[in-house]
Parts: sequence; C-alpha cells; structure tokens
Amino acid sequence: MTKQLPNPDEPRWRMTLRTSMPLNLSYIPIGLACGVLLHAAGFNTLLTGLVSILVFSGGAQFMIASMLTINAPLLSIVLMLFFLELRYALLGSSLSRYLKGQSERFLLFFAVSLNDENYAVNYLKFATDKKWTPQDAIQVEHYSLLFWAVSNVIGSLIGSALKIDLNVVQFALTALFIYMVVMQIKERLTIVIAILAGVLAVVFLTLTKSTIGLVISTLLTSFIGFLIEHYLLEKHPKSHWLYKLRHHELTTEDEDDETVDESGQNS
Repeated sequence: MTKQLPNPDEPRWRMTLRTSMPLNLSYIPIGLACGVLLHAAGFNTLLTGLVSILVFSGGAQFMIASMLTINAPLLSIVLMLFFLELRYALLGSSLSRYLKGQSERFLLFFAVSLNDENYAVNYLKFATDKKWTPQDAIQVEHYSLLFWAVSNVIGSLIGSALKIDLNVVQFALTALFIYMVVMQIKERLTIVIAILAGVLAVVFLTLTKSTIGLVISTLLTSFIGFLIEHYLLEKHPKSHWLYKLRHHELTTEDEDDETVDESGQNS
C-alpha cells in the first residue's frame, strides 16, 4: 500500500478538523453521559452547555455533578476544582515555547480551551510537524470543545426525558477516578499513595463532617507523596520496594531485548 500524501491545496481548517476527528468522536459517548449526569445533579440544558464551555474537563464536570448530589458546600467544590485543574498550568507551560509572539487575546482563548486530550494532539504535532502553527493548534482545541459542548447539551436533553437515579452519578464518578488511578499505576508507590489518600479522606471527612475533608486529605497526601518520591527514595529509585513494580517491568523489557538480539545474532 502506498502512503497517502497530504493535499497541498486542502484548506487548513479541513486539515485540522481531520487531525482532530478521532479525538472529537471519542468525546461523544463521554459527553453524552456527562450531560445526563449534570442534568440529574440539577443543571438545566443552558447551564450544562455553559459549564461544558467554561470548565471543559470531563473529570471536573463529573466531580461537580457528584459533589452537588451530596450537597457539598460551594467552597469545597471550588477548591477541589482548583487542585484538580492545576495540572493545566504545567501542560500550558510545556506548550509556551511553540506560542511565542502570539497576542494576549490569542493566549487567553488558547488557555480556556486547553484540556488533556487536545494538549496531547497539539504537542505531538508541534514536535513532529514543522508546519504546525499556533493557529492550527487552537482550531484543534475549538473543534474538540465544540464536540464536547454539543455532546453535553444533547446528553442533558436526554436526561430531561429520562428519570435518572442520583446514585448513578456517584457510581460514575467513583468508577471514573478508579480508572484514572489504575491507568497511572507504574510503581508500588502509586498504589500506596492511593490507599493513603482513601484512608485520610475517610478520617478527615469524619473529623470535619464536611467535604472540606476531601481537600485537606488531597493536599496532605500529595505532600506526603512528594516527600517520599523526592527525599526518601531519590538515592535508590529502582531498588526500593516501592518502585519494584516499575523496576520489574524495565528488567523484563531489557531481558526481552537481549533475547531478541541474541536470536538475531544466532540467526
């Protein structure tokens, strides 16, 4: 099969749309579910669309729906959102070298439409395609935002036609974050910190009798994880038992590579 060359006469908007379509299509089922859950949590269709544009984060919007169903204070919701979305400061800074010379207005619109998935698409394109421009990148962000917002609104309309048990909202958020934890497990330290976070959350929720305990446990667990990783284990990052899961994977891969090399030499 011959590789299909890009059409030089293709409009840039169509090219960026084609680049972002796998991401856009993946947003549809998740966006529909998020819209249904937000409606179950008390958002009407207009507010659902507004939140999907202003927040533009599946994890954050699922969390908003869950915390509202348990009547969490507004302060707790805002603080949890702040720490959950703080990672975008790091993501944005890694793209800053590709956005030099852009106006403040451009950077504002770029920042508010940034999320994890379109960041990955744009970072890969910037790193591998010399012709990829900041204008192309912001188009990818806006396409993904459009698909996400429309999916949320349609999900809200579906939710208005169905009767949703609010327990589904709590189950969906729990399942989402369990999945996020499982996907990040590369070493035993991650498992230990996850368990510690769960224990501290229960302790501080009991002590404070408020969801502010979630904020306290999140900050404390993050600080403990930072201390362990950067101070206690920096001298023996691969031999320590907390890192053995990753070390085992690396060792297995190295052994496989050696086996392949020996097979190639013998053949």
